[in-house]
Amino acid sequence: MSDSEFDQIFPLGEKNDAYAQYFVGQSYLAPLAPGSVPVSNVSFEPGCRNNWHIHHGSDGGGDQILLCTAGSGWYQAEGDDPVSMEPGSVIHVSAGTKHWHGAKQDSWFSHLALITPGADVRNEWLEPVTDEAYGRLQTAVTGPPRSS
Repeated sequence: MSDSEFDQIFPLGEKNDAYAQYFVGQSYLAPLAPGSVPVSNVSFEPGCRNNWHIHHGSDGGGDQILLCTAGSGWYQAEGDDPVSMEPGSVIHVSAGTKHWHGAKQDSWFSHLALITPGADVRNEWLEPVTDEAYGRLQTAVTGPPRSS
């Protein structure tokens, strides 16, 4: 699918081959703004999701902000209920929170991703979200994320 077929306001970008090992399915990455707070548009084909992961950092760094811009997706922090993301949804992920995000089974999904700058900012990739766990989300009751 080309970005002209998936209606979104930011470019689809290139296949996210550099991080493919951390995704189930195909994702795309479009860097939008470099600098101390780089911004990227991340797009997911239907059913695509990233592995569980943790953003680390100190001195205010390592928080992730997800701004849903198109399609429909999921966000889930470990121990919390899944959250349905639609255009306009904003998720704040505190540094140190184990989480994942990705498209719903029947929808493309895009979000802008930002990481707050600070000391020792890094990402720790963990295990994939299993097909069984992901499949249960299609009928999950969703609600707002808990404060973290």
